[in-house]
Amino acid sequence: MKRRLHKKYLVLILAYSGLLLLIPYVLDYRDKSVQHAKHGLPQQQPRCPDLENTVALLWDNGYKVNGSDATEHAVNRSQSRIHIYLHATWRTGSSFLGELFNQHPDVFYLYEPMWHIWQALYPGDAGSLQGAVRDMMNALYRCDFSVLKLYAGSQNITTSFIFGWKMNKVICSEPLCDAHKRHEIGLVKEDQCAKCQKRDIRELEKECKKYPVMVIKGVRVLDLSTLVPLMKDPAINLQIIQLFRDPRAVHNSRLKSKQALVKESIQVLRSKKQTDKYKRLLVPNNRVNRAESYVSSAMELICDNWLSDMLLVMNAPPWVRRNYLRIRYEDLVLHPMEELQRLFRFSNLSSSSALEKFALNMTHGQGYSSDRPFLISSRDAKEAIYAWRERLNVEQINQVEAYCSEVMRQLGYQKNSMEKTT
Repeated sequence: MKRRLHKKYLVLILAYSGLLLLIPYVLDYRDKSVQHAKHGLPQQQPRCPDLENTVALLWDNGYKVNGSDATEHAVNRSQSRIHIYLHATWRTGSSFLGELFNQHPDVFYLYEPMWHIWQALYPGDAGSLQGAVRDMMNALYRCDFSVLKLYAGSQNITTSFIFGWKMNKVICSEPLCDAHKRHEIGLVKEDQCAKCQKRDIRELEKECKKYPVMVIKGVRVLDLSTLVPLMKDPAINLQIIQLFRDPRAVHNSRLKSKQALVKESIQVLRSKKQTDKYKRLLVPNNRVNRAESYVSSAMELICDNWLSDMLLVMNAPPWVRRNYLRIRYEDLVLHPMEELQRLFRFSNLSSSSALEKFALNMTHGQGYSSDRPFLISSRDAKEAIYAWRERLNVEQINQVEAYCSEVMRQLGYQKNSMEKTT
């Protein structure tokens, strides 16, 4: 008899508990049904917050009160050290943009320091490396170069370990080396810089702290959301200069240097799940070689990331937009004097006739073709801009215009049916 009573009580307790658990779901479903009925909308499964709300949440972290900024992050630039990240992707002209800052005597410039992460952790997907990329930037902007030891293996960390050191004006100039004069404007001669004595990384840290402006150029930040913590950190107050370029020109340049971009393209592609949207891109096309296929496939993801960045900035508070500058490669090379002034105003840097002459000469060279596509050299700006028209076939152009259509519209690039592209 007692066993039967115990079983009945147990059944009642379980039923009661189940009812309590179901009530919130029933009420929630009823409320949503009423709302849909009022607006004449079909009933549907609950969705995650839309992308715009999600993006807005990245900024809304105690930084807004009643719709206004609780803390003003636009610091006094005349008194504070400036930290700038040149945010770009491969083959957008970022090396040229970075060189304009490398030449400035008040800038401590680093070229692609996050390259060390991608090389050391290959073949990790690009998405999983974003935390390490941000952590390295966080340390470097504080002139702490010991972070490089994490990716050095058994190598000794000296100035010659830094990626691109043979082109770095700080490393190749006094007091670290007498190959160049820091105040003199002109490309570093790599063969001369290669003869410089290797300096301990702590000496480079001391030099870093002397400069009022520090600039890092990189192509390994997939999207701006990775950098939000650094932009919010008042000790860094990171400012962003983002470089864009016509996706068709980017695609053409990527195909031209496809062998050098295979590893990076694979890492970018690995950051995306093989959903239906990307499955056709992730499988190499039998009609072309694998290198070309991987490089081509990554282009759609690049345009998606660009679009995400635009949305992020659109939903950002005013202090973020004041610390963000968008620039197009076409404008930079066609109007170098005007764009240089705009870049330096944003960076709280003064220009000079020597720097302006340098920018002008770099965009008025002979031809565009080069056996070394990553070499920084004087180019014919117009040929560099419009080369894609002659080198891409109709199918390639249509494909890029199809999956980059919204990016092109936002950036002001017209379709191929029009006479001009910019």
